[in-house]
Amino acid sequence: MKTFFATAEKHHPYPLFRRTTAGALSVRQNLIGRNGIAAWATRLPRELEQAAQKNHRPLLRVEDGFIRSVGLGSGFLPPASIIADSRGAYYDPAQPSDLEVLLATHPLGEELQKRACSLTELIRAQNISKYSAGGNVPTINAPKGRRILLVPGQVADDMSVRLGGVAIKGNMELLRRVRAENPDAFIVYRPHPDVDAGHRAGAIPDADILQVANQISRGGGMAPLLDAVDEVHTLTSLTGFEALMRGLPVTTYGQPFYAGWGLTCDREPIPRRTRRLSVAQLTAATLLLYPRYIDPLTGLFCGPEILIARFGTPEVWRPDLLMRLREVQGGIRKAFVQGVQTVLHISAKKKNRL
Repeated sequence: MKTFFATAEKHHPYPLFRRTTAGALSVRQNLIGRNGIAAWATRLPRELEQAAQKNHRPLLRVEDGFIRSVGLGSGFLPPASIIADSRGAYYDPAQPSDLEVLLATHPLGEELQKRACSLTELIRAQNISKYSAGGNVPTINAPKGRRILLVPGQVADDMSVRLGGVAIKGNMELLRRVRAENPDAFIVYRPHPDVDAGHRAGAIPDADILQVANQISRGGGMAPLLDAVDEVHTLTSLTGFEALMRGLPVTTYGQPFYAGWGLTCDREPIPRRTRRLSVAQLTAATLLLYPRYIDPLTGLFCGPEILIARFGTPEVWRPDLLMRLREVQGGIRKAFVQGVQTVLHISAKKKNRL
């Protein structure tokens, strides 16, 4: 992580790390640049935000980038791209973020759009998504001619769900809403990879999902799945943005960063977003201007094109011991949760018979 904030200063090229608000405020230089502070947005203490403002200290809210790595952050694979936002979290529609300001005000001119189009072609050709590259084409068991909708699952306690989900609070509620609005569609549900790996909350018993959806899709990359569906219906998932890059219709039921620019069908409009953008402009701001990228091979700053090239270098992404232990831990947790859900399901059936 320190590489993303490295400076040219001879004696202190890397930022200092502190665990508390008091510790961060006590450092007078080189936390991030000149007296700045950076913290993971999801772990940002309210008192740190208030203290930084009071003491006129720049505060950056850090998140994983949109093209992150070949593997999960919850599995302890280090990110190869991050976001450092000085205004607010990009997934919080309560106030504009640096990304929203870029989308609303930056010229996003012809040269940037050309590069964004080339990047989009590269992403599509190599089946790139946030956590993976490549992947097998999934089998969708839909009857011929039936409209196929993809509903991507999200982490139940994810901040984008809590802050941007508006009236809908979870995956099951979203599925029911999509089914109610599309009674004749073939709905494919894709569990979130962190949830499916047992690292995060939000798992739903398959039996419950299949009462509403027609099929559950697991394994492989998200990109090939997008090529096999007709539309994406989502709360705030990044999958909606990835679908727009592939020319798919997207319906949002929450308020993600890519909603409100004339590219999506929005059930919860955001009135302050009035500019109409092209997909190329959205991509230019989101993938070229907003994140920071590090070449995992050299440790140097790079563009997304170089990072994507590294996805084809397996040795860069080999898991270490901690990552392997995390995988085992996730499997144990997943098995435990599934066991509890099975017991509850059986108990509920017995109770209904009485």
